[in-house]
Amino acid sequence: MSITPADILVSRGKVTAADLARAVRLHQEDGGTLDEILLRLGFVSDRDLAEAHAQIDGLPLLRSDSFPQEPLFENLLSVDFLTSAKALPICEDDQGVLVAMANPSDAFTAEAIASAIGRPVRKAVAPATELETALQRLYGNASSSMAQIVQEVGEEEAGEGEDIARLRDLASEAPVIRLVSLLLSRASELRASDIHIEPFEKVLKVRYRIDGILEEVESPPQQLAAAVISRIKIMANLNIAERRLPQDGRIKVRIAGKEIDLRVSTLPTLHGESVVLRLLDKGGVTLDFAALGFSGHDMAMLLPALEQPHGIVLVTGPTGSGKTTTLYTALSHLNTPDKKILTVEDPVEYVLDGVNQIQTKGQIGLTFARVLRSILRQDPDIIMIGEIRDLETAQTAVQAALTGHLVLSTLHTNNAVQTLTRLLDMGVEDYLLSATINAIMAQRLVRRLCPHCVHHEPIPQELFQRLDLGRFGAQDQTLPRPGGCALCGNGYHGRLCLTEIVPMTEELGRLMLRRAGTAELGEAARHAGMRTMFEDGLEKVASGLTTLDEVVRVTQDS
Repeated sequence: MSITPADILVSRGKVTAADLARAVRLHQEDGGTLDEILLRLGFVSDRDLAEAHAQIDGLPLLRSDSFPQEPLFENLLSVDFLTSAKALPICEDDQGVLVAMANPSDAFTAEAIASAIGRPVRKAVAPATELETALQRLYGNASSSMAQIVQEVGEEEAGEGEDIARLRDLASEAPVIRLVSLLLSRASELRASDIHIEPFEKVLKVRYRIDGILEEVESPPQQLAAAVISRIKIMANLNIAERRLPQDGRIKVRIAGKEIDLRVSTLPTLHGESVVLRLLDKGGVTLDFAALGFSGHDMAMLLPALEQPHGIVLVTGPTGSGKTTTLYTALSHLNTPDKKILTVEDPVEYVLDGVNQIQTKGQIGLTFARVLRSILRQDPDIIMIGEIRDLETAQTAVQAALTGHLVLSTLHTNNAVQTLTRLLDMGVEDYLLSATINAIMAQRLVRRLCPHCVHHEPIPQELFQRLDLGRFGAQDQTLPRPGGCALCGNGYHGRLCLTEIVPMTEELGRLMLRRAGTAELGEAARHAGMRTMFEDGLEKVASGLTTLDEVVRVTQDS
């Protein structure tokens, strides 16, 4: 019996035997190929399938940077045929034409292409989504996957869906289910952190936040807005009949073989419900300070503060600046068998082995302050508070630090020094703050340059000297600039932290006791070794990790 791609995927641990049995049952019931069902269920990625096909058939596996810049045989091959067959001519030589295929065992497609162009065909393998993207780029008028699904919904079914029962039926039909799955899988492929689905009077907009920047993508037609949003609400166990009030929920899905949690938020707007989904990839976060972009200078200031047996370490910054990820990284660093760690979060974003995590529930009175009062009786060594939002929580955190606990938490301020005055303004006693705070860190996230296409451009000597880039290790009068390649698209790939850390010193403590101003506190912090986020950013610019534009963009309000 011949080996199948499914056999390869099971042997590599990409698919469990139970998952394969479920896919085989659906294959027998619904038809279609087993590859398509494994993809639809989210058990594997199309790259996993491509690698399995390449191994079985002994064919080269191509990446998108191998695809042509201009379409080949445009007048001989139908775009719709290539799209449905998931095939793309790559290059022509004396031996024939190399064709990339998602399923190289499809003999009919290879024979049809050879007959149409009158030349022998050599096969290669490429992931289906990369082939579809290339066909869209090269031929333009190829029907996308979303367009094909929308055609299946039909004119009659694509109404406003005011009747709840009918809307529930439409949201449970295969085309709408596949449409939502396509939105989720594309977001995962593009490394999006959030999906924004926004209905307007004449259009439904879908935008992905990729590396912190919102980008508009192909959207379903406006008449399907109610069905798409209802499908998401059903998946999150929300009330699809309630459209007047905001709702929050969670979804657990498998996309391309990865377990992903989705936090769902709905909000009524003038033209319907706006939905935002936050993607929390359990396996996609690296809890390592160096991988997050922490410099050696800041690590030398942060780690001693974390290794104190008691006190408070605060991480500050606006929403979406990576504060929670930094706290999880700190907990991962501190998580040893001889320490008991308790966290109070809203919501719990990632599950950490060996850490007791508590989800607050405001509707039943389970607030940060109330949980904190209770967990102190659980004999913890380390406490992480998701956010200090009010005086009661701040005072409880201070009391916990005074009684021998290490407390980690976040606060919303623009920079590290402002955190001191913010806590004083909240009503926390100055002498308690000076006695308990170990360090305060502020951070922002900048986009990381793609290492495959980054290039350097010369800059005027005056600018080089004004920025003092030589002090940060720059070797010549150039600045790194984004390029743009098949691997990144726009010159950036991922993000990294810019940080500034204020260690609590006796001088800062004295200044707090006499309620010194922010400027004086900032000067004392610099004497204690603080380097501003802008300076940290200049070091990363000099190292070729990000651009000056990115550093200015995220630090201009600090």
